Amino acid sequence: MAKKLPLKQRYAALTRDVHWEPSYVDPEKVFPYTSFEGIKIHDWSKWEDPFRLTVDAYHKYQAEKDKRLYAVLDGFAQSQGHLTLSDARYLNAMKLFIQGVTPLEYAAHRHFAFLARYLNGAGPRFAALCQSIDELRHTQTEIHTLSIYNKYYPGFHNWNRMHDRVWYLSVPKSFFDDAISAGPFEFLIAISFSFEYLLTNLLFVPFMSGASFNGDLPSMTFGFSAQSDESRHMTLGLEAIKFLLEQDEGNVPIIQDWIDKWFWRGYRVAALVAAMTDYMLPKKFMSWKEAFELYFEEQMLGGLFPDLAFYGIKPPRHVEHAIGEKDILSHQVYWVLYQFSFAASFTTTVPEPYELDWLSSQYPDTFDRFYRPLWDKARKIQENGGRFFFKGLPQLCQTCQIPMAFTEPGDPTTICQRHTVYNGERFDFCSDGCQWVFEREPEKYVQAWMPVHQIYQGNCGGPSVPEVLAWYGIQEGDNGEYLGSVEHTNWQRWHATAPVGS
Repeated sequence: MAKKLPLKQRYAALTRDVHWEPSYVDPEKVFPYTSFEGIKIHDWSKWEDPFRLTVDAYHKYQAEKDKRLYAVLDGFAQSQGHLTLSDARYLNAMKLFIQGVTPLEYAAHRHFAFLARYLNGAGPRFAALCQSIDELRHTQTEIHTLSIYNKYYPGFHNWNRMHDRVWYLSVPKSFFDDAISAGPFEFLIAISFSFEYLLTNLLFVPFMSGASFNGDLPSMTFGFSAQSDESRHMTLGLEAIKFLLEQDEGNVPIIQDWIDKWFWRGYRVAALVAAMTDYMLPKKFMSWKEAFELYFEEQMLGGLFPDLAFYGIKPPRHVEHAIGEKDILSHQVYWVLYQFSFAASFTTTVPEPYELDWLSSQYPDTFDRFYRPLWDKARKIQENGGRFFFKGLPQLCQTCQIPMAFTEPGDPTTICQRHTVYNGERFDFCSDGCQWVFEREPEKYVQAWMPVHQIYQGNCGGPSVPEVLAWYGIQEGDNGEYLGSVEHTNWQRWHATAPVGS
């Protein structure tokens, strides 16, 4: 009978019509988490689903995409497709992906499942349910895809344990833990709007386009398979913010405050993507600066925020600081990764001369003046047999947990350092944005699990580097310098030109 109904009515029958109002239980006991944040919802039925996708249609659609993906994976594995990559160095980007992004997909699956139970309205509950299933599927397809490389290359094992323990992975982990420990509406603004809508193209496009340019057919395929889901998630983020803004004028300042916070938190996580985009892809396709200008400045600041001004929403606080960093961000972050890769589950090396020239062309105002001399010096030291790693422990920003390597706004030669004293204890920050985020909720951020502090407190396997690396789950060959590494040596051997049997 439902099949004879028009699509809109059929969709309502299969989703919203299963909702009922509790009659003998207090609604506040059924939905206990949607009142303490101060958001006022007067009519949950006003939530519009931009994609009227039923569960039946959803599974048929996703099954078709999975068939195509696993056919590609089988063909790639059986034909030794990993040998067609541009270079083994490229896989360091994919190690960063499975260690840093895949666990976030699983965390998103769990929390959207939570929202699918605890949001009052049937429309947003169903939307949260679909996204929860999406995120679980992404987790599974990413693990299956990248497991192909685990047979031949180090650094892909133990990624889930590393996500919980390794210093640079505390950056994305703390971001998501922060969102999950907020209320349900703040989580929607944090993940669905600020991350999935404002910043998602800065994350997924570089990874997937980088895969395409560097011969990684499996990662490119799972990326495009996920892209239609990401488009739906972006639309959900836009619907969520418009729904909340239209429900009550009193919601506007609360949401503006959340946008200010979560833009900056998400932007700092994207700093790792900036380094990957500019330094970890042997075949370049787009610089971080180009991506930031196109996907954020042009599309978001120039397209989205003028529309949101109708509701009284302004561009995020500290956005001018982010714009000012687009010429320097990737260089400062990768310089940190280069010096500390002895304690990472990927390798680094000095960029090749053609890469330095490309960076010069992409960053004509800053690269040759401030960063090329660093790499020239590092190359000279390395060629003389003195490849160096920073042997101490870096000071971390209390909010974003990135080592304090960022510089003062407008001055790339001076390290930026801010601090706040709370309850008699000093806390340090990499920027005005991170200091502002901390001072909004100091009682939350003083509890942050700081990797360096944990080592000093004896909670990471022991006081020596080998003991800490063992506790991280990092094995010999996963880390350090790329040249001469296990993956580099194997790559050269596999691509030797001598005929078989000679």
